[in-house]
Amino acid sequence: MSELKVKNAIISVSDKTGLEKLAKGLHAQGVRIFSTGGTSRVLTEAGVPVTKISDYTGFPEILDGRVKSLHPKIHGGILARKDDPEHLKQMEKNGIIPFDLVVINLYPFEEVIKKPVTTVEEAIENIDIGGPSMLRSSAKNYKYVCVVPDPGYYDQVLKELEDKGSISYATRAQLAMAVFDKTSYYDGLIGSYMHSEIVHRGVDVFPDSVSFYFKKKQDLRYGENPHQRAAFYTNPDIRVSGVAQAIKRQGKELSFNNILDIESAFEIVKEFDTPACSVIKHTNPCGAACSHSLVQAFKDAHACDPLSAFGSIIGCNRKVDGDTARAMLAAGFMECVIAPAFDESAMKAFSVKKNLRILQTGHFVKEHEVYDYDMKRVIGGVLIQSRDRQDVSGGEIVAATVKKVTEEQLDTLLFAWKIAKYVKSNAIVLAQPSDAGVKTVGIGAGQMSRVDAAFLAVSKAGDRASGAVLASDAFFPNPDAIELIAKHGITAVIQPGGSIRDDDVVAACDRAGIAMVYAGMRHFRH
Repeated sequence: MSELKVKNAIISVSDKTGLEKLAKGLHAQGVRIFSTGGTSRVLTEAGVPVTKISDYTGFPEILDGRVKSLHPKIHGGILARKDDPEHLKQMEKNGIIPFDLVVINLYPFEEVIKKPVTTVEEAIENIDIGGPSMLRSSAKNYKYVCVVPDPGYYDQVLKELEDKGSISYATRAQLAMAVFDKTSYYDGLIGSYMHSEIVHRGVDVFPDSVSFYFKKKQDLRYGENPHQRAAFYTNPDIRVSGVAQAIKRQGKELSFNNILDIESAFEIVKEFDTPACSVIKHTNPCGAACSHSLVQAFKDAHACDPLSAFGSIIGCNRKVDGDTARAMLAAGFMECVIAPAFDESAMKAFSVKKNLRILQTGHFVKEHEVYDYDMKRVIGGVLIQSRDRQDVSGGEIVAATVKKVTEEQLDTLLFAWKIAKYVKSNAIVLAQPSDAGVKTVGIGAGQMSRVDAAFLAVSKAGDRASGAVLASDAFFPNPDAIELIAKHGITAVIQPGGSIRDDDVVAACDRAGIAMVYAGMRHFRH
């Protein structure tokens, strides 16, 4: 395909990075530059001759700048096929100049919605209309127009012009594809933001079609297994604390599996207001605990299943100090620690393990988190649901057995219930009070039957099962699991209820002297 000579260029940019160098380079090549208000002022101050688009079109910028470039003399000059005699005739008749180069970047919608406080009105005013229109027009007509959607491409375009006096077809095609990626991402951000605002205000609507756009944060060495390729993409509109927004303070690059485990580790500890710690393997907790101090919470969480904790991911909901860091290092090999912050003594302690990944999320405030979808992929489709954010309080549970739970048992049951939400179903969680808080002592995860999950949990707990309480993520279909846990000294149970054999399960608890309450909801996690 032919090279493109550049005679006329439109430049209209929000991001002024590299603008002066580009414009001066184009002017040196004899290119006539047309521009909108803000950009034209910058160019004029830099000594670059520029024609205002409003002077060219004969139509002023109006509506506080909402309408600047939406004019036939702009889009006609961009979209015309320069080898079509009829197009050329119409351009001449209407006084339309053919544009060869279009340099556009968009209003900073992404940056605006990232701010700690952004009103919907402010976000709306940063939805670009003319910019995407010019970008798409130029990209559609890349055979005759070179479009530049980002300052990162300025040097490439200038070098071609300076070396050859023209821009290659290959470059024009490359930049056109970049435009469609950029405008798709931009529109996706807007759609996601606007939908999240609607949902955040209580209207939980699943539209007839959905689009999700994410920006690549990093390439990964491989996926779940070395023969699988992978990358990590994030959505800046989802303004929550977690692995997607975390900063890596030290350590190796994150793996695909690391990221999934880190997500689980941090989501668990975000559930609690007191110092909390979780120990994760393969997205399931090996242990979790709350205590008066983070170091004690870690010790209690790790003690639940120290064998499985080898190579684990640690989640914390408080700043990690030196004592906690040293306790973690003494406990054995771990892959990563994620927390809101780390003090200098903690970072000094961790520095002896250069490969240990340290992720810092910054402060989080749960009630300010925006709505996000939970999605699970199937071949050829995707399942979309709201996140499992619902929980129960002590005042909402219903006593099912003759024996009633004590206040201490209730607090421990509610802790175990929160942990069960993050355990793959079928899930059984055993917990006990500790000297300064509450901790898990046995977890049965991902089993095909509930009695198997219960068996696994009491087996891991050993003697610690005696006196413990139990949380089950779904109802007991039969009394067999109750009969099993009664032999190991379980004193109280929380479960959703709702089985056709609830009466049999309650009767088994009454025979064993176990107190049981219904949560009235379940926490399946597949």
